[in-house]
Amino acid sequence: MIPNRILIWEPNWIGDVLFSTPFIRTIRMRFPDAYIACITVPSCREILEANPRIDEVLLFDERTVNRGIMKKIDFIRELRKKRFDTVILLHRSLTRAIVASLGGISERIGYRYPKRNLFLTVKAAPGPTPVHRVENFLTLARAIGAGDGTPELEFYYKPEDENYIRRFLKEHKISSDDVVIVINPGGNWEPKRWHIQRYIELCRELLKKPRVKLVVSGARQDVGLYLQIQEALSVPIFSLAGRISLRQLGALLKRADLMISGDSGPLHVALALKRKAIALFGPTSPSLTGPLGAPDCRIIAKDVGCAIPCYRVSCRDRRCMNAIEVHEVVRAVEEMLGI
Repeated sequence: MIPNRILIWEPNWIGDVLFSTPFIRTIRMRFPDAYIACITVPSCREILEANPRIDEVLLFDERTVNRGIMKKIDFIRELRKKRFDTVILLHRSLTRAIVASLGGISERIGYRYPKRNLFLTVKAAPGPTPVHRVENFLTLARAIGAGDGTPELEFYYKPEDENYIRRFLKEHKISSDDVVIVINPGGNWEPKRWHIQRYIELCRELLKKPRVKLVVSGARQDVGLYLQIQEALSVPIFSLAGRISLRQLGALLKRADLMISGDSGPLHVALALKRKAIALFGPTSPSLTGPLGAPDCRIIAKDVGCAIPCYRVSCRDRRCMNAIEVHEVVRAVEEMLGI
C-alpha cells in the first residue's frame, strides 16, 4: 500500500529532531504526493514548521498539555479526525505507540522494543551495534520502502528571522567586515557543558584578535552564563541568550563566521546550515550524536578513561570536559578562520 497520509512521531530533543530531517527528506522524495505531518514537543516546533517538506506540525507534550488520561483521549480523538494511514515512530515510547494505535492509524512502524510490539504492525530490528542517530532513523525509512537516504541535516528559517538578526547587528555596530563568533555555553544537561571559567578565558583570548565580535547564544536559563562571562571581561560582548527563537538563531549562524559549542541543539543547527563550528565533546559520543557529513566542524574531545557515551546526569566530576584546554580551542579558531 502506498501511504497517502503519513505521520512522523518525533523524538523530544532539538538535536534528535534535527537528526530526523534526512529521514523526512527521504520520505518526501519517496512519496512526493503524500500529506506528511510531524508530531513533536513545543520546544522543537520551530525546527519543523518552516520545513517545506512537511505539511503540518502537531504538538504533543505529556508533561504539560497532554498530561493525564483525559488529555490523551482528547488527542486520540483529534488523531482519528485526521485519518492518517501510516505512522512512523522515531520515538521509542510505549505511550506514543498506544496513542497511535488508538488513533486509528492502521500502519504503525517503529523499532522493536519490549511491551510495545503489540502496538506496531511493522517492527524494525535495532542494529547489532549502536549507530549514529541519523542512520538509526534512516533504517526506518527503509522499513517503509523509502530506500536509502543521505545524511545531510536540514534547517529552515524565514525572512522575518533574517530581518531580526539584521537589526540586531546594525544596533550593535557589527559590520560585514567583522569576524562574528557565536559562543554557546549552555546545554540541556550540565555534564555536557564546558566550565564557564574556560569560556571566560576563551573569550578573553579571542577578543585580543582584530575585528572579532563575540555573540553569546542560548535559552532563557543561559542568560546567567552570559552575565558571568561579561562581568569578567573588560570588553563588551553581545548576547541573544533568551531573546531569540531557534529560527532566528539559524539566521544569526548563517551570518556568523564560526560557532563554538558543546554537544547541543544549537550546534546541530549550525551544522545543518553548513557553518563552521568547533564542537566540544565530553560525555556524549561523536559517533552517535556528533557531526555527520560536516567537513567544516572540528571536534575536540579527550579520552580520560571513562566509558563513552556516559549518561550520568548527576556527574560532578566532569573531567572529560575539563580536559579540554582553552589554548586548544583558540588554536582551532585560528586554523579555521585564519586569524
